[in-house]
Amino acid sequence: MGQISIPQNAQILNEVLAAYALPDTLLGAVRYGQGHINDTYCVLCQPQEGDCVRFILQGLSSAAFPNPDKLMENFVGITGYIREQVLAAGGDPSRETLSLVKTRDGRDYYIDSQGKYWRLMPFIEHTDCFQSATPQLFEASARAFGRFQYMLRGYPAHTLHETIPHFHDTEDRFAKFQAALAADKLDRAKDVQDEIRFVLNRQADCSVAMEALRSGKLPLRVTHNDTKLNNILIDRKTGEGICVIDLDTTMPGLSINDFGDSIRFGANHSREDEKDLSKVNFDISLYEAYTRGFLEGAQGSLTPAELEYLPWGARLMTLECGIRFLTDYLDGDHYFHTQYAGQNLDRARTQFKLVRDMEEQFEEMAAVVCKYM
Repeated sequence: MGQISIPQNAQILNEVLAAYALPDTLLGAVRYGQGHINDTYCVLCQPQEGDCVRFILQGLSSAAFPNPDKLMENFVGITGYIREQVLAAGGDPSRETLSLVKTRDGRDYYIDSQGKYWRLMPFIEHTDCFQSATPQLFEASARAFGRFQYMLRGYPAHTLHETIPHFHDTEDRFAKFQAALAADKLDRAKDVQDEIRFVLNRQADCSVAMEALRSGKLPLRVTHNDTKLNNILIDRKTGEGICVIDLDTTMPGLSINDFGDSIRFGANHSREDEKDLSKVNFDISLYEAYTRGFLEGAQGSLTPAELEYLPWGARLMTLECGIRFLTDYLDGDHYFHTQYAGQNLDRARTQFKLVRDMEEQFEEMAAVVCKYM
């Protein structure tokens, strides 16, 4: 097998690829996708016969995921379980779930000489990954994420590791906001009193989902926790979401949070940092399209309480995201990458505007869920 020729990290990449029994001639490896967390490459190989074969190679970010062994344990368990579900339904697991290529010594991942974890996956061909949604794509993504819930309905969520502790714990996010406000490291609080009051006035809301979980009203589920359109592979022939990807944040959580994060991301037409808040509006028609698709994909697997709390999921995930942006602004913009001064504040304001819209249309949101139950 030939050696790849890439200026950056070529030595490590050659080391990693040598750990796998790839088909015949290795043609190269190039940076792939628009992700900002892991190091992702497309690897191209030429077998002796037939067309070229592609793989996705990913080096896991130790900064984002300090326990990659636990992350990979989750990954193996979840994808293996989905594979069984797909086979039982007569589907094609090579296209409908991610899978791993074993190393030469039979392992699910490779640890390089610098301690970085790598995994190799077959490339799922004839699919696309979109960064922005049409209503049709938004609903297709909803069916895919709903089906993800359905296929994992029997998986013991409590056995999964928390890859990012308290990721969607809105009470914890509020507590971190309070700490940043008390510290006020850069003396910014005096200029954002309206935004601060907005959050403080919704402290009780931050406990709605967590109280429902503690009381047993909402069940613990296997949740993806990053349910954006770009984490779905769309089949080119059917236009449907065929495979959920980016499973690194999949862990125990609430189904309403997966639903809500999609709504936060997709049920509006503005940029995340839009300065003109008159352009930031919650779109109830997009909410309805997503709700219809999500419940269709979930195939009746959600409990009555989960259905009741779906509008809360949208409202709370949007509030939580706004709180995180405002917290980072008060703390000095250390967590979220910014391109200009005040961008995190602009981001927070857009989220809070969407929350206000959802509060005003909350009864309509609940009626939409009832329509498709």
